[in-house]
Amino acid sequence: MTPERHREFAERITRSLEKVTMADYEAVIEACMLAGTHWFNVALHEMEMSAPDHDVLHVEFMVVHERRKAWLVVPAMVEALERIEDMRGLHVRGNAADGDKAAAAAVLCLGVIREAALDAKPLGLTSPHLGHVNLDD
Repeated sequence: MTPERHREFAERITRSLEKVTMADYEAVIEACMLAGTHWFNVALHEMEMSAPDHDVLHVEFMVVHERRKAWLVVPAMVEALERIEDMRGLHVRGNAADGDKAAAAAVLCLGVIREAALDAKPLGLTSPHLGHVNLDD
């Protein structure tokens, strides 16, 4: 998906947060996860760390070297999305206490990811044939 399309989804999902309160913590955390993942992909695509046809769904499922490179460049962004992912297990699928506090923390994490995405610029770390391997050479 293109960075522009990711941005559209992220902004629309973020706007939906205006319709809920922190007491609706499951919805808030899920929305932060979805919007955060779109912003995360905006950042990776803008920094040319991933091709538009290679989107990240969860930080925990990233290839190790890709996750490490992302963490080295924007550690706060990676850690913020990981934190939201961790909250899902505890508060959306589980029954941990203080879901409203977790929701507020998820919104803060979403802000960190969004800011990193908005600040993202090409890093020049990859070849012009990003994601393509030619075995004929």
